[in-house]
Amino acid sequence: MKIKILITTLFFTPLTGCNKQSNPPKNTAITAQLEQSDKKIDKYLNKLYCPNTTQDTRIQILCRDYPVEYKTKYIPALLKSSPDKYTEAKLLANLEATLNYYKNNFKIKCSN
Repeated sequence: MKIKILITTLFFTPLTGCNKQSNPPKNTAITAQLEQSDKKIDKYLNKLYCPNTTQDTRIQILCRDYPVEYKTKYIPALLKSSPDKYTEAKLLANLEATLNYYKNNFKIKCSN
């Protein structure tokens, strides 16, 4: 379990750690949206590893909730706050890699 947490931490540090260390965006509405979305994503990831989380809940998170939150709220806010640091293509690639990791880890296949 410690290895899974370490891998998760190392995997997500470039996504969230760098964002929090950069200069805060000038637009407080964008900052608030980014922080709120980041908290929601963290909540999803924490729930995935909770031993009491059912497989159906993990499917809901990985196939619906997490990707929707990331694509509709996190990416737009991050691009507005740091347009020179990130591209939509790079963020979508990170999302895909993250989802694939968790789907493989929890043996989940989304029906799309």
